[in-house]
Amino acid sequence: MPVVTEREWDEYLQGYPGAHILQTSSWGKLKGQFGWEAFHLVVGPIGAQILFRRFLGGLCFAYIAKGPLGMKCNQNDLENNPESHFLLRTFFNELDSLCRRKRAVFLKIEPDCWEPEILPDVFKHNFSPGLQSIQPRRTIMVSLVGDGESILARMKQKTRYNIRLAMKKGVSVQAGSDFEQFYLLMKITGRRDNFEVHDINYYRKVYKLFYPRGECELLFARYEGKLLGVLMVFSHGKCAWYFYGGSSDEKREYMASYLLQWEAMRWAHSKGCLEYDLWGVPDVSSEILEQDFTSRSDGLWGVYRFKRGFGGELRRSAGSFDRVYNPGLYFFYQWWLKFRGV
Repeated sequence: MPVVTEREWDEYLQGYPGAHILQTSSWGKLKGQFGWEAFHLVVGPIGAQILFRRFLGGLCFAYIAKGPLGMKCNQNDLENNPESHFLLRTFFNELDSLCRRKRAVFLKIEPDCWEPEILPDVFKHNFSPGLQSIQPRRTIMVSLVGDGESILARMKQKTRYNIRLAMKKGVSVQAGSDFEQFYLLMKITGRRDNFEVHDINYYRKVYKLFYPRGECELLFARYEGKLLGVLMVFSHGKCAWYFYGGSSDEKREYMASYLLQWEAMRWAHSKGCLEYDLWGVPDVSSEILEQDFTSRSDGLWGVYRFKRGFGGELRRSAGSFDRVYNPGLYFFYQWWLKFRGV
């Protein structure tokens, strides 16, 4: 079975500078500290980091986030390319063998593809659409092409104004590693905006894994020494991601969150990134987003109101796909999702 070591996986990733950060071995090691087990499978140019998590006795759930790599999303029919077709089939056969050996009830894959890109036929024949996506389906991607003025020029006028207002008011942004302060604002924001916050040790471990590789920075926005906002930004290859951030309930009129995002984009630009993923907005059409964002603040609607101003492109992922190995338990899983209203 073509399961490779972590070192071999890192070497393989060097050939894919556009690989998503969730496919890096650092992400696998992070999840390994919280109940997951990472394996790396490579067949020719096609490879994936697969995460397994046990949930019932010896049974487990398998998950590929933003992979496999080397799989062309615009290739609807590989029959005209026998070699590519053979390699893809071989990869998925090996993947099935690994999942069965690990006693996976099912495998969930969320390809790193955007609608309306077309997935290979293997997804039509061997997978069913998943009821639940783990990663956000819809996001805003900000182009970092050009200089700073070009990036600012693509933003909405009000967002540019808010960035400059924060500067004019004297808000400053510096990198740091004070996790007590970072976690304090994360908890405040979680309570205010009704989202779950990881334990402080989770953020510490994330930073410890990615910061030494130059793929993570922790930013703090302050006014006269008072902490107003925090943000953790990531980069890998040509893309950067905003995963974690928080803000104080005080002096919100100083627009520190806007300046934080701008400094995160400047950091990503200095790393050679061409895009900045703002990571998650409501999963509804662009027409509904623009129609309702001024009147709604529930869920991710307030987040969308903030993120849309940075002038990015609204994109929707191809979604999730499930490969079932134990139909009985998978049926129970689907019932449970419907019972929860997912």
